[in-house]
Parts: sequence; structure tokens; C-alpha cells
Amino acid sequence: MNAGANFADRLLAWWDVHGRHDLPWQHPRTPYRVWISEVMLQQTQVATVIPYFERWMARFPDLATLAAAADDEVMAHWAGLGYYARARNLLATARRVAADHDGTLPADPAALRELPGIGESTANAIVSQAHDRVLPILDGNAKRVLARHAAVYGWPGRGAVLRALWAQAGARLPAKRGADYTQAIMDLGATLCTRATPACGDCPVQRDCRGRLDGRIDELPGKKTRRAVPVVERFMLLWRDGSGRLLLERRPPSGIWGGLWCLPEDGATAPLARRFGLDATTLEHLPQVEHRLTHRHLLITPLALCSELDVGELGDGLDWFETGQLPALGLPRPVQRILDTTGRIP
Repeated sequence: MNAGANFADRLLAWWDVHGRHDLPWQHPRTPYRVWISEVMLQQTQVATVIPYFERWMARFPDLATLAAAADDEVMAHWAGLGYYARARNLLATARRVAADHDGTLPADPAALRELPGIGESTANAIVSQAHDRVLPILDGNAKRVLARHAAVYGWPGRGAVLRALWAQAGARLPAKRGADYTQAIMDLGATLCTRATPACGDCPVQRDCRGRLDGRIDELPGKKTRRAVPVVERFMLLWRDGSGRLLLERRPPSGIWGGLWCLPEDGATAPLARRFGLDATTLEHLPQVEHRLTHRHLLITPLALCSELDVGELGDGLDWFETGQLPALGLPRPVQRILDTTGRIP
């Protein structure tokens, strides 16, 4: 028996007893449900994803329903998960599959990789789990397990390191039970081979884990050199008209909170006020809200204005919204926090 098969046998035997068998996307494990779960799980933990997944399936139970949905409704069901390009790609893929693939997700990983937001690992994970095919994956958990077990040093974002990890992933595949193996290696990384304080004593593949034998588990996988996260100050206009409606602006399709409705914002008070013909001295500065993103730390100051002033001709992407309309919009998390904490919106 080769080393790869031995690794898989031990991992599957462990998973049969200790693995996660009741995740909502496993019952039933259809291509659509697996696809949605895999995209949601990119850079997001299972515990966070489960309630989002269940709400998503209640509203968009199949690909046809998703493809026909309005953009704002889809973004509203995603709001809070972050990395909003994932939601835009889900909708774009659903519409393309409805138009070009008779409404059925391709069962070929290469065809899946041609669709928005689906890379090699995600494509393999979808096909493996939905069709029980034996294919390698390299999500964050699998990278960590393989980097440690095979002692692959260096940051996985580097091409040479990533190629080495793909080779190790392929060498450890079982002959069958592709769906179970894919879930097993993800479960091992999520529950035992964790980033901090891994439970090596309980690991089914510990005896030939080179990282453990070398005493260098903490160095694996290698980390990217981190740069200081800049602090960015922003000002958001919290403007209600005489009827209590809130002025919102749709964000550009790319970039932070892409495609979402947001409070109008700028890097300074004066230009934001001038844009709407307001006197900056009439704007009430409310307590700052902090919001941390991967590459920046936002300090947001809400500027409150309750006025019957006419904003004039609304530009593209601007609109007034009744309070009852807001839950359906999927507002960015810091905007929702502003509305919740200021008490300015009933």
C-alpha cells in the first residue's frame, strides 16, 4: 500500500467515527447545495455559514430560483458574510448556467472553472462531494493539513509552494469514497489540525506527520509577510427627509461593499456636504463606528441630518428608502450598526 492510500485509509477511518456528518449541505448533497456551501465557506467558518446557508436555501432552494432573483434580494441574503464579490459571482454563475447549461451545474471540474468565482479547489470540491468523484482539494484546512504532514514550508500563496501542496494532495487520494475524503480532510483541519494549539495527540495521521516529527508544527503552513493595516477615516451622511425616508447610494459593483446600498460617504465632511448643497456646520457628528477589514481599519463618523430640504435631482445610484424597505436591501454591516446604535432610524 502506498503512502497516499495509507494516509487516506487512516483519515477516512477517523472521519467515520469523529467527522461531521450532519452539516445542512450534506442532506441532500446536491450539486447546487454543495456549490453554495463551498462559496460561503471561502474565508468563513462553518458555524458562521450554517444560518446563512439555511436562510439562503429557504429563499433560493434551487439554481433556477437564484437565477431569477433580483440583485438586491440576493445581496440582502448575503449581507454580513463579507467578501461580497462571492455573492455577485453566485448570481452571475446561476444566470449563466440557466442560459448556457440548461440550468444544471456542470459535472466537469474544467467546465466549472469557467464560471465566475469557481477556482480549481472549489470546482473539485463541488464535483467530489456532489458526484462522489476522487479529486484533490486545497481549501484552507487542506493546505494546513498537507503543509504539516508533508513539511511543505513557505507561504501557500507562492506558486512553488502551492504546486508542492497540489502534488501532495494528489498523492494522498483514496481509490474511492471521494465525497467522504473531501469532507474528512476539511474536518481534520477544522477540528484537530487547527491554526493554534492543534490536537496532534488525537490526529489519525500523526505517526508520519513530518512537521510534528521535526517539532516545527507552529511554522506550518508558512505565513505571508504582513504589512501594517492602514487606518482610514470616513464620513457617512445619515440623512432623513421630512417623511422619515433615508438617503442611500448604491456602491460601485467592484471594491468594498460592491453593489450594496450604503450611506453616502467621503473622506472628509466638507466635500460630502458640498455634494448635496449642505452647510457642513449643520451636520451633527455622532459617535464613531470602527470596522475592520482585511486590508484596512475603518473609522466611520456618521453625520446626522433630519431635514425637509430638497436634495434636488438625485444622481445615478441615489434613492430614498422607507424604514420598512431597509431589511430587504442587505446593508453593509457598519451601516447597519450605525442605524442600530444611533437610534436615528426607528
